[in-house]
Amino acid sequence: MEMPERCQLPGTTKHTPHMAIKVKCIDGGICAPKGFLSAAVGCGIKNPEAKRLDLGLIYSEAPTVGWAVYTQNEVCAAPVRLSSSYLKSHPPRAIIVNSGNANACTGHQGMVNARTMAHDASKALGILQREVQVCSTGIIGVPLPMERIQPKIGPLVEELKADGEDIANAIMTSDTRQKSVAAECKIGGKKVRIGAVAKGAGMINPHMATMLCFVTTDANISQSEIKAATLEAVEQSFNRISVDGDMSTNDTVVVMANGEAGNNRIVRGGKGKKKFREALTQVMLHLAKLIVSDGERVTKLVEVKVTGAASPLDAERIARAVGNSKLVKCSWNGNDPNWGRIIHAVGYSGARVKEEMVEIHFDGVLACQNGVAAKTSIDELSSAVKKDEFTVCINLNIGKGCYSLFTSDLSPEYVEFNREEYALNRKS
Repeated sequence: MEMPERCQLPGTTKHTPHMAIKVKCIDGGICAPKGFLSAAVGCGIKNPEAKRLDLGLIYSEAPTVGWAVYTQNEVCAAPVRLSSSYLKSHPPRAIIVNSGNANACTGHQGMVNARTMAHDASKALGILQREVQVCSTGIIGVPLPMERIQPKIGPLVEELKADGEDIANAIMTSDTRQKSVAAECKIGGKKVRIGAVAKGAGMINPHMATMLCFVTTDANISQSEIKAATLEAVEQSFNRISVDGDMSTNDTVVVMANGEAGNNRIVRGGKGKKKFREALTQVMLHLAKLIVSDGERVTKLVEVKVTGAASPLDAERIARAVGNSKLVKCSWNGNDPNWGRIIHAVGYSGARVKEEMVEIHFDGVLACQNGVAAKTSIDELSSAVKKDEFTVCINLNIGKGCYSLFTSDLSPEYVEFNREEYALNRKS
């Protein structure tokens, strides 16, 4: 993907929101920040015969501050319920995560299993159980095979090292590639690093998506500020993506900071706050875009940018209506610059609209002006939507509200893939 002028992170696009700081992409992924270790092993969680990594661990050698954001689905998985209860009293210092099984809709035993994973990991690490966040992703409604997981937790801890490659692979489900990034910026004269891994490809829709994201940083930062920075970064990234309009039961973003960078402590309203928040947002936005571009059988990454709305809320309503419209997404898959499907979604979004004021552009090419077709040739419009990445700009021309959402097309292969996945899950 094309790199923006002010951001060095690979995978971001020319449409990345303007940031006041520059971050440098570095190697190391989740373990790039000082004092963080990770490991992954194979348990055969989904398929005992499969030889793949499916159980991972991330750990800070030093005490941490941190925060987490979870799915807003009223039906949420056991690990989400357990981890959110732990977060109320203790910041996360370790994350144990499995793929292949969501441990969702598994009743009382699901909670017992999640708690067992936290207990065994904490005992092996020598930390408090409530310092362990538990995350799961995969098939819903199937009990975890604890007889295959528990014996591997001890060896998992023994495998901890400053290498984030394995954990990025272990959390994948329908992803076609790993999603990992690390960045560095200077705060108060000290190099501060942020590392992250994520997974997500289907059921992607705010808030947040069928996704997991784990972020580590060696920044010296207060508990109140890491919470505020996490919430702001999630809102600017994972809460602004959509692939298929569905919301998962297991979505989780966990951020841990251990202070090993040695910078002056970042506090609410203090120096370094703006730089850290923008760097964290860039890292999360980078991963959010990778999730959309790796959506199940999608072919396009599209930014829906709404301006001139009566309010920011109206702008968001329109962006989500357009970005989640199946008709709109199918037209993009067919390289069809059908602005009529877009304006009809604008109209039913619930936002204040004056039809005769609406303008629509495909990657800067005018398609609709004053609510009617522009004089632009169909060939010019089609060329804009044939790109793997493009922007749809919708200007309401009635106010100052604006909002951006990253979404995708919807392909026939998406339907076929999910049909096949259902058949495979029934057999496993």
